[in-house]
Parts: sequence; structure tokens; C-alpha cells
Amino acid sequence: MVDCYKLSIRGEVPLHGETFVSGGKNTSLAVVPAVLLCDEPCTIENLPDIEDIHVLYRILTHLGAKVDYNNKERRMVIDPTTVDKTAVPFAYSQQMRASYYLMGALFGRYGEAQVGYPGGCDIGSRPIDQHIKGFRLLGGEILDESGMLHIKGTLSGSIVNFDMITVGGTINVMLAAARAKGNTVLMHAAKEPHVVDVASFLNSMGANIKGAGTDTIRIKGVPHLHGTSYTVIPDQIEAGTLMIAAAATRGDVLIHGCIPTHMEALTAKLLEMGVFVNSQDDRIRVRLNKGHRSIRLTTQEYPGFPTDLQQPMSALLTRAGGTSEVIENIFDNRFKHLDEMRRMGAQVIISGKTAYIEGVPELRGAPVTATDLRGGAALVIAGLMAKGVTEVYNPDFIDRGYERLEDKLSRLGADIRRERVE
Repeated sequence: MVDCYKLSIRGEVPLHGETFVSGGKNTSLAVVPAVLLCDEPCTIENLPDIEDIHVLYRILTHLGAKVDYNNKERRMVIDPTTVDKTAVPFAYSQQMRASYYLMGALFGRYGEAQVGYPGGCDIGSRPIDQHIKGFRLLGGEILDESGMLHIKGTLSGSIVNFDMITVGGTINVMLAAARAKGNTVLMHAAKEPHVVDVASFLNSMGANIKGAGTDTIRIKGVPHLHGTSYTVIPDQIEAGTLMIAAAATRGDVLIHGCIPTHMEALTAKLLEMGVFVNSQDDRIRVRLNKGHRSIRLTTQEYPGFPTDLQQPMSALLTRAGGTSEVIENIFDNRFKHLDEMRRMGAQVIISGKTAYIEGVPELRGAPVTATDLRGGAALVIAGLMAKGVTEVYNPDFIDRGYERLEDKLSRLGADIRRERVE
């Protein structure tokens, strides 16, 4: 029998105090597979202790790598020299969206990879056609074998002009190109901080990658990569979630270990709403002691407002004065959490890619169900604001991307606990 849990939250408690940001989920889920490209052991520091990292540990072990994972110290030492398989079972790939990075890493190192179509959260269509386009241009032959993608071929540099901005595609093709013969140019590339961090990690192993953080990345393939020790950047989305939670509860929270320049799009919107935000070095303070205003919000590729913060932000907007307009340009099914919030008294009208959220005087606690990672975090924020008790079911979605979120919130004064569902 599988144990099931819920998060029980008694709301209307302002958050106060200091907290810290864990290592970046999106960076870590690319950096760990990238070690497969190396000819020597590597040490990865500041990994978040989340379920997706545990899945990657199991996958690497299955492939034959020697892995020493210390989740308490947030460190993983990986020796890829013992890898003796290039196939990732479908059951593993279905457990996380970022399993597709194993395609680029295995193809780049061994000239072959068999990986199932990725799983993860249901937030709309997220095709990997741009990944496949890039692999083909690098010399890969792609076969679809009953839900498994089989990639094989001799890697050679090429010009890859993405048809659309794709973070996963940019990183995945960059992994494969790092060890391709010749030069590769990625055009219309994504600029997100974790794209830059993955490139920095590859360069620390001896790769030759320039232009990460711009829309054109140039890669000179190298025949060998050496071992390295690398510390991943803080989690941009966790930092944003904590900032929003502080504002939602009208609290006063100092967040350590973040990169304020990565948070500028969110900071601008919070200031527009009337929230006090002050940044200094690696710290951000968020404070609110009165009501906040409605806004118009549009998700965009970096450096625009991140889609991963749209859901937590829309929870905050359910109590903003006036009517807010939220336009989701990245994914086509990312408003499910608002249906759950209607049970709590939220006033929402959804029309295609736009949600109109009319602020209400109060939310009421209710049983709600998380259907994806960031939507689950949004329901937690709604519960922190609500009068009475909110029960958030399926918290395992939240565990995929946040390191014990309820513990961090509890240390800030929130009345939140994990309970077994009988």
C-alpha cells in the first residue's frame, strides 16, 4: 500500500523571519545528466533535495555509473566511466519531464541513446520536436520505437536555427554538441539563467561554449572532457515563490542565497502591486502590511515574467484590489489551479490563454488537489491567505520541485503540516 499525504494549512498567519533558497531545480536536472559526457568523475554541489534528483540518481545507477549521493550535504559525486548502458527504461523517463536531457548527454558521449518520451506535469502540449530537429542536424538518426526515442549516429557540428525559443531544446542540443566534431551554432536560443549555468558547468569540464545568455550560442566540439567540481546556482522559482508567499500573507521576510538580477521581472510586478521589495547582494526582503493592487501580467521567455511563477502569482492576485489580467503565452493548460481556487471563493473567468481574476475580500479554506508542480505551490499560497483550514492533496507534485516547502514556511511562522491521508 502506498502512503498518501496532504498538506494541512491554517491560513491568515503573516510570514516573518529569514529563510534561504535551495539549489536550482532546472539547472540541477540538466547538470547531473551532463556528467555522462565526461571522461572522469565529477562532484556537483548545492543540489536541491527533491524527488526529481532522486529519480536521476536511480537512472544513473541503472546506466552503470558509480554515484555517491549525500542528500543532507546536497552533494553528488558521479563516476561516469563505468556506464555500460545507453537505454533509459520508459518507467524512469515517465517520472520526470527533464529525463529528455539524458538524450543529449548519452548521444553526445556514446553516439546513441534510447530514452522514453518524458513525463512530468500535465500543463499542456510540450513537444520535443525542436530537440529532435537539433539532434538530426548534428547527424542523429531518430527512430520512434513504441514510445521510446532511439537516437544514433556520428556527431558533427551544424547550424541549428530553432523555430521557437525552447529552453529544454537549447540545453539538450548544447549537451550533444559539446563533444561533436566541428563547430555548432545555436540560433534563436533560450537565455534563461539555467542555460547559462549549464554552459558554465560544461566549460568547467573543458568544453568550448560561448554566447550562453544571448540568442546565439557557439560551440566548438572537443574530444574529451575532464572532471570538475561545480556548484549550481540558487533556484530562481523557489526564490520567487517565497517572495510571493511573503506578500500574500502580508508578512516581512528576508530571503538569503538568491540572485536578485534573476528576479527582476517578478520584483517589478510586486512593486507595481504596492509590495515593498528591497534587494542587496544575495538577499531580498519582501514586506507588505496593507492591501495590494491588481495588475496585468504576461508570461514571456527570460528576461520576461517566467511561466513557472504565473501560478503562484495568480494566487496572490485573487485578493488584489480590482481585476487582474493574466496572459499565459508559454503553455496552453496552466490555469487548472484556478479551478481549485474557485472552491476557496476566488472569482475567476478563463478565456483561452487569459485569466481575469477579480480580487475578493477573503478566501475560505477548502480541500483542493494539486495537479502539477507550480499549481501545487499556488494552492499552498492560497491556503496561507485563506480563512480556516485548507487541505492540499497530491503534495508529491510539489515535492518534485521544492525542497520541503512546508518546513521552510513553517520556520517563517506558517501553520502548515504534512499529514497522512487515511
